[in-house]
Amino acid sequence: MATPSDQTYKHIIPLDFNSVKSVPDSFVWLQSNTIQSDDGLSIPVIDLMDPNAPKLIVEACETWGVFHLKDHGIPTKIMEDVESEARKLFDLPIDQKLKAVRSPDGQSGYGIVPMQSLFSTFMWHEGLTIFGSAIDHAKVLWPNDYQQFCDIIDDYQRQMKALAEKLMRILFKALSIPVEDVNWFDDPTNSSGCNLALQLNSYPPCPEPTRTLGLAPHTDTSVVTILQAKTSGLQVFKDGVGWIPVEPNPDALIVNLGDFTRILSNGRFISVLHRVVAKPIQRYSMGYFFRPPMDFDVSPLLSKDLGQGHVPRYRPVTAKEYLALKAKHLEKAFSLIEN
Repeated sequence: MATPSDQTYKHIIPLDFNSVKSVPDSFVWLQSNTIQSDDGLSIPVIDLMDPNAPKLIVEACETWGVFHLKDHGIPTKIMEDVESEARKLFDLPIDQKLKAVRSPDGQSGYGIVPMQSLFSTFMWHEGLTIFGSAIDHAKVLWPNDYQQFCDIIDDYQRQMKALAEKLMRILFKALSIPVEDVNWFDDPTNSSGCNLALQLNSYPPCPEPTRTLGLAPHTDTSVVTILQAKTSGLQVFKDGVGWIPVEPNPDALIVNLGDFTRILSNGRFISVLHRVVAKPIQRYSMGYFFRPPMDFDVSPLLSKDLGQGHVPRYRPVTAKEYLALKAKHLEKAFSLIEN
C-alpha cells in the first residue's frame, strides 16, 4: 500500500488534515489568488420545467458557462444518500482510505485531483474518482459492508447520466448538431459509450482558509459537469469582473460547461474557469463529468451552421488527444488546437 512518504505518490496522497493546526508552507497560495469580487453578481437560476428553459440555458451558456438548475428531476432522497455515503467515505481513517489510492498512472481511486501534478503548491482537498462501477474501490474500503455504497453510487450515476443527456440534447439542437452524428450520445448498444466519471470531493475545515485553495483555477475537461454542493466555496471567473462566489441553492444543481462543448460550439459557449476556496468548515461536493468516448473526434465542423460564413477556430481533436494535452498543459491546451 502507498504511504505518504512514497515520493511516487507525492501528488496523489492528500495531507492528513486532522494532524495539522496551521496551513503548511507547501499549501500557501499567493494572496492575489484568493481575492474575490464584491460586485454582487450571481449565476443564472433556470427551472428545467419552464417552457423557456432551452432558450435560457443557451443564453447562460453563451454569457456565463454555468448556471443553477432547478426542477432537474433528481430525487432529493438520492442526493441525500450520495452525500451521506461521501461523508462515510471521508470519515474513514487515512490508512483505510489509502487502500483505494489512485495509482500514479491511473485515473480512478482515492487521492488529490489529478491536476495537482501541474502545480507546485498543494490544494486543500481529497477525493475519490469513480469510472463506472464503484465496487473495486468499495470492496477495499469496506470489505464486509460495501454493497450499499455501490448501489447508491450506481443509482446516482444513472440519474445524472439521464439529466446530462437531456441537457446535451438542448445544446446540440442550439448548435445544429444532429444527434445521429454523435453516435455515442444516447445509444445503449454503442459499446464505446460515453467516458463518464463521478468525483466525490471533501474539503476539510481549514485553520487558515485565506492562505490556501481547495481547488486551483481550471476548466473542466468534459462536455458538461453537474455539481451537487450544499456549502459555499465554489467561485467562477467572469471577464471584467473577477471571481464570483456561487452561493448554494438548496433546490438546485450547478451545471457548468466543459472544454469539449467550447470546441463543439466553436467558442460560442464558454467553458467556465472556476476554483474552490478553502473554508473553516467541512465542505463536500459531488461532480458528475459527462465526456465523449476517447476515439470521438471533437470538432466545430459537426455543426451544420458552421459553413455559413463561420471559420473553425479549433482543429478537430480526439477526446483522448485533448485529454492528454490538458493533462500536460492545463489551460494552455486550447492554444495548441487553435487554427
